[in-house]
Amino acid sequence: MSGLPEGIERGFAAARQIADAVLLEGYVLYPYRASAAKNRLRWQFGVLVPPAYTAMGGEHSHQRTECLMEAREGDVLAVELRFLRVRRRTVERAVPAGFESVERLELADRDLVEWDEGAEERIEILLPVAELTGSGLQRTFRLPGVGETGLVHERGAVVGRVIRRREQVDGLVRLRAEELPGPYRAQRLTVEVENTSDWEPPRRATREQALPRSLVSAHLLLGLEHGRFLSVTDPPEWARPAVERCRNDRTWPVLAGPEGERRVVLSSPIILEDHPRIAPESLGTLYDATEIDEILALRTAALTEEEKREARGTDERAGAVVDLADSMPPEVLERLHGAIRGLREVTGGAGEPAAQPWWDPGNDPDVDPERDRVLVDGRQVGAGSRVLLRPGRRRTDAQDLFLDGRTGVVEAVLHDLDGSVHLAVTVEDDPGADLWRAQGRFRYFQPDEVTPLEGP
Repeated sequence: MSGLPEGIERGFAAARQIADAVLLEGYVLYPYRASAAKNRLRWQFGVLVPPAYTAMGGEHSHQRTECLMEAREGDVLAVELRFLRVRRRTVERAVPAGFESVERLELADRDLVEWDEGAEERIEILLPVAELTGSGLQRTFRLPGVGETGLVHERGAVVGRVIRRREQVDGLVRLRAEELPGPYRAQRLTVEVENTSDWEPPRRATREQALPRSLVSAHLLLGLEHGRFLSVTDPPEWARPAVERCRNDRTWPVLAGPEGERRVVLSSPIILEDHPRIAPESLGTLYDATEIDEILALRTAALTEEEKREARGTDERAGAVVDLADSMPPEVLERLHGAIRGLREVTGGAGEPAAQPWWDPGNDPDVDPERDRVLVDGRQVGAGSRVLLRPGRRRTDAQDLFLDGRTGVVEAVLHDLDGSVHLAVTVEDDPGADLWRAQGRFRYFQPDEVTPLEGP
């Protein structure tokens, strides 16, 4: 955004790394090929479709962000709406009579295929906060449709061409600020983003037809020149009632930038915590955040050469992931194996208390899982005790709920770092119980989820 106040520009620059991760979350999933089943249903987050498609029972055409801010006299608000616009790509092969459409164009280093690319778009607004009071303001935008054709050369000859097409997309951004009652000078900021594209879909329109006219991965960066925003996740006590009245539809605002920075908010279709960060060990964007970087890099490097060819021909971003995995040296890959954060050196700095060393139950003489006992309903329960299983409603493992009313044998009493107690249990009458016991694989329950039974 040209002409941004220096403070907002610094804040946006720090937040864009996370915003880029939101923009491209799930853009292309491992194994990074267009033919992979999970890459056939794409664009899962922040999709704002044309209103006519919403009326047919499709996805939503708008999103709403509300948060609290403490703007100062004469303050300026910067708004940056960011999203992807679908760029539909088809490929053609050169023939004596010209070109013919094909599903795959085989080249020396890659196989070009039909694919929907994502072109980044930004709508930028900079205005005084004072103009947002009352009925607020509205800004409309139009992105015209455009077509592009590029020739594909190999060994000095034209072997095909790539045709890319973007459809027209229209939208608007509504902004409004409302002064909050009370002694604290604060405002509720409302920003609504809407797809207003005038598209008449066919009778049985599909999501694939609506996507080129949609705002994909739509999210907002909001910045104040002098004031600050309040967290909607952990607001100060005086602001909590006002925060609870904020309405956020299909988006969630968090404080962005370094810890302690409060001049920038990222409103994302993915729920994040305040001040989210990219792990410093991560060497590049893998687009598939449901995976661990180390596992994803290893699996990508293990793709066959044919699979890598298709990945490179699917999308430039997919090709970059393949090249990154192929070129990653062992010492760099080892950095992805894991990191412990939040611990200080045991000795501490000058004048600082020493941090507690990591607790190792195996070397703690006060802990013995096979001998420890815990009091349940007035009875001592430990290894060898028979119990009736009563999984609590708070459990998220549905399989454990099937064990309600079954009986089991306690194999060990375990203590964790937080001081909680867990019972390792094998289920009676389970034909695989001996195998689970030999492998150290158990079901785990808390003491209030079992009832002691008579017997050993």
